[in-house]
Amino acid sequence: MDQRLFFPATERNREPIGDLLSQLLPTSGAVLELASGSGEHAVCFQKLFPNLLWQASDPDPEHRASIDAWIHHQGLSHVMPAALNLDVEMRPWPLPQTIRGSLKAVVCINLLHISPASCTDAVLAESAVLLPSGAPLIIYGPFMRNGAHTSESNAAFDQALQQRNPQWGLRDVNTITSRATNIGFKTEDVIPMPANNLTVVLRRP
Repeated sequence: MDQRLFFPATERNREPIGDLLSQLLPTSGAVLELASGSGEHAVCFQKLFPNLLWQASDPDPEHRASIDAWIHHQGLSHVMPAALNLDVEMRPWPLPQTIRGSLKAVVCINLLHISPASCTDAVLAESAVLLPSGAPLIIYGPFMRNGAHTSESNAAFDQALQQRNPQWGLRDVNTITSRATNIGFKTEDVIPMPANNLTVVLRRP
């Protein structure tokens, strides 16, 4: 049975995200992707950046099965490691030594708004511990800015999320960058993306 999952948003946003990552990622080393979901991003970016080792992860066993199925389907089993069982709030993160020793970036796509605020804190704190000097933490998704929504559609989306789970909802970029600064990150950029999304680029000094 084909265990691959297909997420429509992934097909829509992988090209603009990939274009941006090409400007931000190093030329070698390992990249840890948090909450990789279906795995469609992971295999796309491993093929786009063949000199990097892309470590996908997800706490959901169905998602991990999909990631591994995508890796096999794309003929990347000899290149990519299997999906890692990683819940960002369960620290320290259980990274294999091969990944931990060569980690050069952490990528987080569409996670923070579908998780509690404590998840955001965990992503920042553990990334600060694991990333070496000069390495980026790249966070993509819908956000608020200065306490306000950036579009009516984002406001409606935020309301719908909080109706599903009161702990979910769009995070404010200013809160994230402030917390990141407090634990040693520098905010390199906040980049507008298609469909009212943003990419927050934090870097270890």
